[in-house]
Amino acid sequence: MAKLPKLTEPVSESKLADEIDVGRRLRELRAKRGLSMRLLAEKSRLNVNTLSLIENRRTSPSVSTLQQLAQTLQVPISAFFETDQGNKQLVHQKSGARPYAAFTHGSIEDLGAGMPRFGAEPLIVTLAPHADSGKTPIVHTGREFVYCLEGQLIYIVDTETYRLEPGDSLLFEAYLPHRWKNSGDTPSRNLLVLCSLDERDHSKERHFLG
Repeated sequence: MAKLPKLTEPVSESKLADEIDVGRRLRELRAKRGLSMRLLAEKSRLNVNTLSLIENRRTSPSVSTLQQLAQTLQVPISAFFETDQGNKQLVHQKSGARPYAAFTHGSIEDLGAGMPRFGAEPLIVTLAPHADSGKTPIVHTGREFVYCLEGQLIYIVDTETYRLEPGDSLLFEAYLPHRWKNSGDTPSRNLLVLCSLDERDHSKERHFLG
């Protein structure tokens, strides 16, 4: 699989072929729940034309759109980026060879692809300058851990604001309303780990929303 392109680098057709097909995954998840595109649009409060463009790979969804779809379909955001790899007991990934998908203002790399998601779901999230999670606060169960690798990231948790720079981390109970933003002029790259505390806990189903 091709390496993750820089956010400022034009994406070629060959690189698009190597990316996870978010539109196809959306169509599969929608069909699995027996939802028509129009009904999903109503439930998620999104425009049916927007859903059609995403499913047909004519546009990339924004973070807020992925949030709304994840919440409506009751799946973790990483479900849009999954491939059929079964349930592994061990995952070893070489740099540049892990599943990733692009959205409007960044990209996500799945560090745990193939492993059951209960326990911890590790992701590398790259955010374009000034990208944010939207106006609606994120709330889900379990805990959330973020470690800034490059650039900077602002997290607003409950009423407190935390500025993360390379080497800084944040761990919090995810029922606390939270939002994030890359306030810098350069891309921000972060390790995000979504943690379930109980095997019945579906906290990740609300994330990107987390």
